[in-house]
Parts: sequence; C-alpha cells; structure tokens
Amino acid sequence: MLVDSHCHLDYPDFSAELPQVVARAQAAGVSHLVTISTRVKRFDEIRAIAERFDPVFCSVGTHPHQAAEEPDVTTADLVRLAAHPKVVAIGEAGLDYHYDTSPRAAQEQGLRTHIAAARETALPLVIHAREADADMAALLEEESAKGAFPFLLHCFTGGADLARRAVALGGYVSFSGVITFKKSEELRAIAASLPEDRLLVETDAPFLAPTPHRGKRNEPAFVRQTAIALAAARGVSLEAIAAATTRNFFTLFSKARA
Repeated sequence: MLVDSHCHLDYPDFSAELPQVVARAQAAGVSHLVTISTRVKRFDEIRAIAERFDPVFCSVGTHPHQAAEEPDVTTADLVRLAAHPKVVAIGEAGLDYHYDTSPRAAQEQGLRTHIAAARETALPLVIHAREADADMAALLEEESAKGAFPFLLHCFTGGADLARRAVALGGYVSFSGVITFKKSEELRAIAASLPEDRLLVETDAPFLAPTPHRGKRNEPAFVRQTAIALAAARGVSLEAIAAATTRNFFTLFSKARA
C-alpha cells in the first residue's frame, strides 16, 4: 500500500478526467490521497473533490504565493473549515523566497496564522519551504517553544540542517519526484539520513513528475516511482518503504483513519 500525501487535484490539468486519475492511483496501489488547498477562497472546490472520491482527503489553507491575496484569513476561519470530516490537514502555508510572489512579511504572518490553527486543531500543518531554510527553521523553533504542533515539510528540497532541525521538533519530511532526478544526489543523501518514522512520499501532482515520467503531467499513480527511489536511497525494499510511509501517513494524518 502507498499513499500520496500531497497532490493538487483541483488544477485544470485534471478537471476532465478526475475519476480516471483516482482509478489509476488505486490501480497502482495508492490507498489515500490528500489534495491540497492553496487559497481559502477556493476551498469549496477542494472539499467537493474530497467529498466525491472516498480515497481523497484535503487540507485547508493559503499558499505563500497567495498570502497577500488572503491577508484576512484568521485562525478561527481555518479551524471552522477544518471541522469537515474530510479535512485532515492545515495548509499549505510557508515561506517561498525563490519567487517572492507575496511580500515576505505576508508569508510569515500567514504561516504563523496557520501554525496557530494546527496547534488548536491538532491537525498537521503542510509546510512549503523554498530557499528559506534558515528563516523557516528559526520560525518553527520559535513557534514550537510556544506550544507543539504537528507539521510536514512537503516536497522537501532544502538542506540537511533544516531537515535535522524539523525532525528534532517532531516534524515529518515528505519527498517528491525530485528525489528521482539525476542531479539530486544531495537530496537522496538527506533522505537516507533521516529516521524512518519521519518519512513520507508525495507527487505534488500535476508538478514534478518523477523519472521516467519527467516532463509529463504528474499524477498520484506516479508516487510509486518516488517510493522506489526513496527505497533505493535508503538501501531497503519498496515494500519496506511503502509500509513505513503508509504507517507514518496515518500517524500524522490521523483523521484520515476515521
């Protein structure tokens, strides 16, 4: 059994064939999928997809790219929407210093709002971190000192220091198809070094299709290739990685068990 802890089924790429995409994922052995919210104002679309398909769950939140679009989203808003039985996570929220689509102050404020919601609901916060390792690690440590909250660094492409500091706080780290890319030796080394009970796999579909699908539209069925690459990096079998990441998924996304 495999899981896809992060995909975007609301993207236009999937609109015409969602039933087929979900069916292909199930045929590939993927039992659970989490489709991720990037704008609270579009949450109804995300929730409708999760309600339509039994294996699909969702999150609620505002991506750092859209942080300036939704500055008035409150912790109370997130907590209220997260009460839906299919909402298993908060986010994604975080810091993106690569594109800087939203001002960094807005990204930080949004992230702290989402952290408060994760703390209040005990649902995991799905975190986006790109080229912001030092600030992200410091913010997570500062906020954790105020009160623990569950979190996942999704589509991890950061450095070893961020991964180590996140795990020390009880966080999880999810690897995407990037781990299959030829030039991702450092990322594979990080994946090999982390504790087994903190690892997850994802697609981030429709983005970042793993080898041998690179350059094509990604989809949840392809999470198998990511799991194969993670297993190879750690020197274990696919079956061992599938069991570990599935177990970790249900530990972190515990509401998906209900």
